[in-house]
Amino acid sequence: MGRASRDKRDIYYRKAKEEGWRARSAFKLLQIDEEFNLFDGVKRVVDLCAAPGSWSQVLSRKLYLPAKLAPDAKDENLPLIVAIDLQPMAPIEGVIQVQGDITNARTAEVVIRHFDGCKADLVVCDGAPDVTGLHDMDEFVQSQLLLAGLTIVTHVLKEGGKFIAKIFRGKDTSLLYCQLKLFFPVVTFAKPKSSRNSSIEAFAVCENYSPPEGFNPKDLHRLLEKVGSPSGVDDTDCCSGWLEGPNKVYIPFLACGDLSGYDSDRSYPLPKVAGGTYQSLDPVQPPIAPPYKRALELKKASSQGFRELENLSLDS
Repeated sequence: MGRASRDKRDIYYRKAKEEGWRARSAFKLLQIDEEFNLFDGVKRVVDLCAAPGSWSQVLSRKLYLPAKLAPDAKDENLPLIVAIDLQPMAPIEGVIQVQGDITNARTAEVVIRHFDGCKADLVVCDGAPDVTGLHDMDEFVQSQLLLAGLTIVTHVLKEGGKFIAKIFRGKDTSLLYCQLKLFFPVVTFAKPKSSRNSSIEAFAVCENYSPPEGFNPKDLHRLLEKVGSPSGVDDTDCCSGWLEGPNKVYIPFLACGDLSGYDSDRSYPLPKVAGGTYQSLDPVQPPIAPPYKRALELKKASSQGFRELENLSLDS
């Protein structure tokens, strides 16, 4: 598929480049904010699995830049944004980058140091593994990634704070919902309009962080295993089947974004441009160290070796 036809197929892909976003996913966070007012009173934010940086861009434009450009701006009062990813990403104004692993609680210590010992008002996570297309497998791996993010959240998020994370909806969604409800009295699964209907993706919007009394972050996984267990103590067979039937869990679900706005599953014609055809824009910021770079280098090396072998056999 050519670049122009891809632009035509996906309106948010094209709009992201026109508005200077690194990825179309920026619109997802913007639409969630429209519904939940995520950024009200927020001074410290953590962006987990941040690369290539579109959500960090949203945080910079919504929080850091307005505060910096205010007439009475002072450096010590500017919002702090920490972005964490295993992969490096190109700089974004007002965003502190940390190359770290969100499954390691020591990463949380680095974040808190950047916050001068304080905790975050908001944690966001748009991370996802490489999908296989096997929905049950993808849903499970995604839920484990979210729970790994929760490890960081329990260390860095202040009481009353918010946590936004990508989920894949499926048969075990009710279990994940109950696990999040241990820490957040209000949990809503939201589907932004910029997220394709054909995708099982949605976002858990968790509000008013309130860990159980006496909670120790070291006991996180032991606590999560008890959810959905019939005995609640000794049996750690963590299964959403216990949340069906008379124990049926109904999950609040909300569509976000202007219903009259762009449809992510629809194809739109390219805009007419005076004096010529529409010119497709290049990506705002290509990845600087993509995980697939090594694979491309190996593929190129192997194809060159094959051609050298062919030439050798032809010459002999």
